[in-house]
Amino acid sequence: MSNKMIWFCLLLFSLAWFPITGCGGNRNRVEREGRPADELVLAVGGEPEAGFDPTTGWGQYGSPLFQSRLFRRDNNLTLVNDLATAYEISADGLTWTIRLRADVKFSDGMPLTAEDVAYTFATAAASGAVIDLNNMERVETKDAQTVEFRLKQPQSTFMNLLARIGIVPKHAHGSGYALRPLGSGPYKFVQWDKGQQLIVEANPLYHGQQPYFKRITFLFMSDDAALAAARAGQVDLLAVPAAFARLEIAGMRLLYLDSVDNRGIMFPFVPAGGQTKEGHPVGNDVTADLAIRRAINVAIDRQTIVEGVLDGFGSPAFSSSDGLPWWNPETVIRDADLEQARRILADAGWKDTNGDGILEKGALQARFTLLYPAADLTRKALALVVADQLQPLGVKIDVVGKSWDAIQTMMHSNAVLFGWGSHDPLEMYNLYSSKTRGTGWFNTGFYINTVVDGHMARALSATSEEEANRYWQKAQWDGQTGFSARGDAPWAWLVNLDHLYFVREGLSLGQQQIQPHGHGWPVTANITEWRRKE
Repeated sequence: MSNKMIWFCLLLFSLAWFPITGCGGNRNRVEREGRPADELVLAVGGEPEAGFDPTTGWGQYGSPLFQSRLFRRDNNLTLVNDLATAYEISADGLTWTIRLRADVKFSDGMPLTAEDVAYTFATAAASGAVIDLNNMERVETKDAQTVEFRLKQPQSTFMNLLARIGIVPKHAHGSGYALRPLGSGPYKFVQWDKGQQLIVEANPLYHGQQPYFKRITFLFMSDDAALAAARAGQVDLLAVPAAFARLEIAGMRLLYLDSVDNRGIMFPFVPAGGQTKEGHPVGNDVTADLAIRRAINVAIDRQTIVEGVLDGFGSPAFSSSDGLPWWNPETVIRDADLEQARRILADAGWKDTNGDGILEKGALQARFTLLYPAADLTRKALALVVADQLQPLGVKIDVVGKSWDAIQTMMHSNAVLFGWGSHDPLEMYNLYSSKTRGTGWFNTGFYINTVVDGHMARALSATSEEEANRYWQKAQWDGQTGFSARGDAPWAWLVNLDHLYFVREGLSLGQQQIQPHGHGWPVTANITEWRRKE
């Protein structure tokens, strides 16, 4: 028996309520008999190393399990009330007043009030973690069921923050909260064995739809170990990479979900010669040429990449938000066209003067480096296929794998194969705003377009999601310019990954959202709707 299988058997034996038999030997399947129909075992994602505190980032994707939020997005990505009953935005867009339900209790029986909401957001802002609340000037209570947020500048996307941050109890939030969370969500914490499992039980005080499954165990395993557990009949749902999707597991079906979990190439937008404040080089003379960026976008055969690299489990990508309410469908490039790409480059003065197969423009070769994280085999394959597709165009791409630390020092002067995808249009602002140039992982190519900036400023100052979406769409393409491939083309988006799961027969996951970046936890967003059909 291998070390991995020994570890797997020990893990299963540690779950005393499992009917465990047959680890090792010739027995490779364990019946689910003995486990109640309203209990689940899942292997859907990585372990949250920092624990389960929303003020430091827990619950950004999928269900926060233990906590409730002011608003949430339903399965159609429409914003609906959770703890909130109503809200008002002042005419200047700076004051947001939220009214709360009066019947909500934390799982310890204490009432949830505006004090808890104000405390949560103030704490999250002070934590400086992954939640960007820099635009929040203050938050305060008006009465027990009313909380008021004051912003520094209008921000229509602030609603998405209200829909992402779970509310913690002021009376029980301390240094150990992340390890033993308490909240008003559909489930309450039972046990966390780090590196192995998380066990939760239904919260009888939950104000929403009571979940069908009364006890859920989340297993933290490698892909191989999770697959072995599924084959042994001990896992009801597991997230799998595309490499495992063609396998067959008795009693399970393959579920693949659409996503905006995308992969694309970021191009340095400005000529070489600049530096970041840390001294890292900025700019690239080749990718700063609009013709190069546009020609690459036109020449890439995205559907072939989906079939060849993702084995068909994905879709061509043309933006960071394909299919979402703020996406502009006019940005789609219908078919790859190598001849059109050649004309774009020829018209811009690119030609092969020495017959080596690489175009030149004066002393400049159409050649640049494309970085990818060395540990990510899918991104490596994507980069290599793109390089191969562009070789007949006369564009030479040197594909190089590096650590993320190394990429961070090189990403302003070299193309990088990144992944994004969010249910928040603010991601577009972060990727394309001139104000975010060189800020962390945002706008690493130093893209700038004042017209685009203007459209996004109007989107942020809008007082309705519908109005905001119109301007987000204009920022992508307004008929004259935009940050999409039809405009400045600072990116060449390649593919959206399907999120793949093996699901036990009889288990219904309800209607799923378009999945965001991050395979695994997002599938739990509607976990209260899951059912077992025996």
